[in-house]
Amino acid sequence: MTKEGKQVTILVVDDEQVHRYMLSSMLREWGWMCVEADDGRTAVEAVENADFDAVLMDVRMARMDGMEAFSRIHILQPALPVVIMTAYSSVDDAVEAMKHGAHDYLTKPLDFDRLRLTLTRALDHHQVEEKRQQVQAGEKRPQPSSSSIIGNSPPMAELLEMISYVAATEATVLITGESGTGKELVAAELHKNSDRHDGPFVKVNCAALAETLLESELFGHEKGAFTGADRRREGKFVQADGGTLFLDEIGETTQAMQVKMLRVLQEHELQRVGGDETIKVDVRILAATNRDLAVEVKAGRFREDLYYRLNVVTLSVPPLRERREDIPLLVSHFVRKFSEKNRRSVESVTPRCMELLVSYGWPGNVRELENAIERGVILMRGDQLSEKSLPLPIQKQQGTGKGTIAGPASLQEAERLLILQTLEETGGNKSEAARRLGITRKTLQNKLQRYDLNFKL
Repeated sequence: MTKEGKQVTILVVDDEQVHRYMLSSMLREWGWMCVEADDGRTAVEAVENADFDAVLMDVRMARMDGMEAFSRIHILQPALPVVIMTAYSSVDDAVEAMKHGAHDYLTKPLDFDRLRLTLTRALDHHQVEEKRQQVQAGEKRPQPSSSSIIGNSPPMAELLEMISYVAATEATVLITGESGTGKELVAAELHKNSDRHDGPFVKVNCAALAETLLESELFGHEKGAFTGADRRREGKFVQADGGTLFLDEIGETTQAMQVKMLRVLQEHELQRVGGDETIKVDVRILAATNRDLAVEVKAGRFREDLYYRLNVVTLSVPPLRERREDIPLLVSHFVRKFSEKNRRSVESVTPRCMELLVSYGWPGNVRELENAIERGVILMRGDQLSEKSLPLPIQKQQGTGKGTIAGPASLQEAERLLILQTLEETGGNKSEAARRLGITRKTLQNKLQRYDLNFKL
């Protein structure tokens, strides 16, 4: 296997020659190059003198054990993923290593299917980190495909950029952000731009169901497993086989449910409620939460091992108050959406209405803005959306002087100016402008013709 034309190389560290040889042979069969080290000290020296894409390391070794070697390697190359191999009795050590940056751990005797999957995900994570570092060093940013996520503010541009890096990998992603920020849209974008895009995208709201119902929803059940179970039912994990499963509000689950989820993430197998059959599943997991899971772990409400399984890559969705420059674009989108839905004709938004919308704090984020615009379109009189149709908290807010705007309130004129501004920022690059505007290049071309803007390029 190669990575962007470069052969992937894994450092295998084990002081048992037979075990080391067996691992290296298997990894080479899977298409990876291997370098062997027979103790922790040799492994550290290897990392000092050569580039590796991942490290597979035993814990118990005579000369410098795996824990000390990991600590030194992590100082040398913090982004290099290290997978720890350990006996069941030393799992606590492995979890402690994950707290300090180890990518994952495997218990002996090794499950080779899980070994391959774990290393694949470690390599995916390394690729994402390398991309992030390249961008920070000033290299050319990737061009994401057209997105349904609306916004071209710096925080959203950064988020879309990270989506473009992460989507094509198999990495488990934890999506964080306040309620209403659009975490589900981010999950949908990750799936749409992944190699699994032809497979199912299955969503589960973990906060919407009691524990017993959630267990049946996720894992399925056998006929007669409980009262009312009149037939076998496949759960969401099986329904998502070959695709992506989005676990929304995973921070609301009980610890008992977290144990069962952990098994599927570790072993990629499950049993239906009331059943004995073991079912293998091939599912990419995306999870979302509005809680700080690190805090939940410290408080004992969320399992530490599950947290580190989920937290391979974290994407943070910014609150609306931190991207106010996106509000006019969002308002324009929602006005069109709800005008069509409710058969209303909205020609413009009054300047005072737009000013209030931009300066409001939006504790409910984009979801609250969407609801406010829908209400306004339904209640408006005439062909203008005015502040009188907005919810009272928005109408009665005290002016802060932040986020106010000036200029035309016509939706068409606002869109025209936004397109001009975006083209100027991108140096006339239509593809990049379309990406930032959240539309296709063809749609942008049609708008340029409509507004007679081609002469500007």
